[in-house]
Amino acid sequence: MFGGAGVYCEGLMFALLYDETLYLKVDDSNKPDFVSENLPQFTYGKDGKQMEMAYFRSPERCLDDMDEMTFWCRKAFDVAFQAAQRKKPKHKVKN
Repeated sequence: MFGGAGVYCEGLMFALLYDETLYLKVDDSNKPDFVSENLPQFTYGKDGKQMEMAYFRSPERCLDDMDEMTFWCRKAFDVAFQAAQRKKPKHKVKN
């Protein structure tokens, strides 16, 4: 799909690795954190077009600070979890 590797926890992709760079899943709840640090969005080329995915590069400082990495990854996992909850089919109760 994008030429990278997905990073999963509990069956949910919350991050991806591409070209030795870690990108974390975003939505409206955590995207401002990435934007405020001028972190780039993950894009890749497909059929001559530039495709954007809902992932942004993790802060460099996370690579040297396990607590900081945990903080950012938990937020990305929460985004993946919320997205999965929205996709779950709702079961109808039969009368």
